[in-house]
Amino acid sequence: MLSTSSNVFMSSGVGRLKMIPSSHLGIRTKRTELAAQLLATETNEIARIRGLHAPAASVVRYPSSLTRRDGTAPTRSANFRQSATTPSPLLETSSSPVSPQTARIQPRRRTKSERRLRRLRNTLVLLAALSLLYYTYSPFRHTVVAGVRCARLMRAVIMDVWDYKSTFAAEAKLGDGQGGGLTDDEKQIRRQARKDCHKRSAQRMLEALKKNSGIYVKLGQHVAAVQVLPKEWTSTMTPLQDQCFPTPTEEINDMLKSDLGLSIDDLFEDFEDRPIGVASLAQVHRATDKRTGRRVAVKVQHADLQEFALIDMKTVNFAINFVKYVFPDFEFSWLGEEMNIMLPLEMDFRHEASNSWKCQQEFKHLKGKTSLYLPEILWAEKRCMVMEYIQGARVDDLVYLKDNGIDRNQVSQELSRIFSQMVYLNGHFHADPHHGNLLIRPKAKNSSSPFNFDVCLLDHGQYFDIPDDLRVNYAHFWLSLIKKSSKATTEERRYYAKLVGNIDEDMYPFLESAITGQINMSDETNDPTYGSGVRPTSLLESGSMNDDQVGKLRAAMMERDDLIISIFELLRTVPRRLLMILKLSDLQRSLDQSLATTHGQSRIFVIVARYCADAIWQADLQSFKSSWSTSGLSFSLIRSLLKSAFDYTYWNTTLGVVEWGMDVRARWVKIALWLHGLGKGGLKAAEDEAAGLLTQRPMTPTALTLS
Repeated sequence: MLSTSSNVFMSSGVGRLKMIPSSHLGIRTKRTELAAQLLATETNEIARIRGLHAPAASVVRYPSSLTRRDGTAPTRSANFRQSATTPSPLLETSSSPVSPQTARIQPRRRTKSERRLRRLRNTLVLLAALSLLYYTYSPFRHTVVAGVRCARLMRAVIMDVWDYKSTFAAEAKLGDGQGGGLTDDEKQIRRQARKDCHKRSAQRMLEALKKNSGIYVKLGQHVAAVQVLPKEWTSTMTPLQDQCFPTPTEEINDMLKSDLGLSIDDLFEDFEDRPIGVASLAQVHRATDKRTGRRVAVKVQHADLQEFALIDMKTVNFAINFVKYVFPDFEFSWLGEEMNIMLPLEMDFRHEASNSWKCQQEFKHLKGKTSLYLPEILWAEKRCMVMEYIQGARVDDLVYLKDNGIDRNQVSQELSRIFSQMVYLNGHFHADPHHGNLLIRPKAKNSSSPFNFDVCLLDHGQYFDIPDDLRVNYAHFWLSLIKKSSKATTEERRYYAKLVGNIDEDMYPFLESAITGQINMSDETNDPTYGSGVRPTSLLESGSMNDDQVGKLRAAMMERDDLIISIFELLRTVPRRLLMILKLSDLQRSLDQSLATTHGQSRIFVIVARYCADAIWQADLQSFKSSWSTSGLSFSLIRSLLKSAFDYTYWNTTLGVVEWGMDVRARWVKIALWLHGLGKGGLKAAEDEAAGLLTQRPMTPTALTLS
């Protein structure tokens, strides 16, 4: 506010001055000038502290609308000229309009250390607030953990993709990417570069899967079982089979209270804190049921599994699609499809209890003819199941078999019968029969087993139903593999391969190797990369693949990209149920090998063939009855029935003779082993060698295991 001799001009908004008679306000000009000087002094002091220069002298300019009553502009006196040392924020200058806020005295500028301390204080407050929110608000915690798990997996995937891209780019400089036109040294460099890349990538993925746990561990277990993948991948993922971390008892107790409204103490007399088995999805504890007093096995799901299952599945599917986008020829869509279908079922133990009950009904008519035993299930809820506790050992524990007088040859043969019954006759089979899900024990008092042992099958979360046409056609295909190779036999094999798996001519050798575990069994497969020596032409002539054969096949796959692409194409096109049947076939071969049997691998093939013959005969008989009821009896119908009966009798008789010969030979081999051990180290050495303890071979996966 400034004064003239008779008037006072006061600020009235930005860029506007209002003329008011001084007599109305009682303000004197001298007092106004003094206030302006004080304000200018304070403003200059603030500018000095900030290191700023005072503005140049400016002259107050009045708006054109501000005039005297007589129409003339007010006289400019010395009071309206401002020096550089006395700027006034109250007046509009020629440089820029001045708002009233600029006249406020600003606080002192903080030093660098003060700003740093303030940022630290704000950061600590924010972290404390987020920590409190994380531990007290479940949705926020779920979001954070899910984000970390997704980021961890995608980081490993992206780094692996980059590693492979870089490796392939370096290979392109050596040749055409197919091994053509390369010197031996260049081929060795190429081979070693791929091995190193496989190892680095697998190790990165292993760390991510282990940290995420849950379904990621199960995913790694599937990768470890797919032996068509590079050895660096399968061997790196193998530790996941036994590296599952248990859930603390406190979390289990909280889960039971949440799901059932009952605690561990309400359900059990005693509950062992240490689990007797830990898998990727669940763990098993010994306990005593409070209601019945029976010793039971309590299977509980990992407490945090359900919380992250959905986001984990979406993350895995996204990662698989990303790999497919970058490398179209190397897709793992079949792995994601299995997870999407089977994982929700495995996470509901009521579904597992239903599968177990159905399996018991399907084997009920075989009482006295099979050693299969399924533990009784007392009750089952979605995330907890209580069943009969079985005291036994792994089915391939040779020391346990020897101590209990159990013949390992009979164990291998009985396993083959059990799974062949499921696949070829029942059409409903256990899809996850690894070694940890098979226990063996001496025959129980109430058992109807025809042998001195019981085979106990556990974990019924994964079962597949097989359509009748696939089941019967696959039985035909298997019998064609038993026949000695000829032109007609080869055509028959390829015909049924097309029916069961939509397999064309180029892909057939890979399917054959996947089923039989053999290479070079077809006449057309003469590529030297498949091995050398005497080539078996049927399953009866085949034996276990040795390490040299497995090594040659792996080397061939490493050298030829087209073979790897063909394998992935096979995995993509073959029906999922057929892949699970192949997994069962591989289980039988690997178990027979780990049991160090003396009857040869062909013995279990003969057992499978007998069940195939039964399946075909039952299908033909059912077809005969159906045709008779709809079209009546005819000569051609009777002729087809007689042909089917003749074929069935032929197979049963022929295979029965072959089985007898194999069993006689197996007994002589055991006697020879006993005599060899006796001469080498006495009676104990003889018993150990006859039991396979000194001749046990490491369980080597077959060449083309498909999981």
